[in-house]
Amino acid sequence: MSQMTKSAVLNALVEKTGLKRKEVVGFMDALVELAYKEVKSSGVFPIHGIGKMVKKNRPARMGRNPATGESIKIPAKTVVKFRVAKAAKEAVL
Repeated sequence: MSQMTKSAVLNALVEKTGLKRKEVVGFMDALVELAYKEVKSSGVFPIHGIGKMVKKNRPARMGRNPATGESIKIPAKTVVKFRVAKAAKEAVL
């Protein structure tokens, strides 16, 4: 099973919408830019029917080096997660 490439996604959207390829590329680029900006500022960006990107703070914690078994302190950091919508899960599974 092969994965869809960016080009394949764009071609499928061109066929489905009837828009020009340049317009679809512009739309996709604008959507990605908007998603990054919104997650950075408000912490969440929903894509209705698919899911949402969420910014989450991870607290500092103690971990273990698997090679030596030594305890190490893992610093706090901010990560981005994607939560899949219930409707998407049901449609796919």
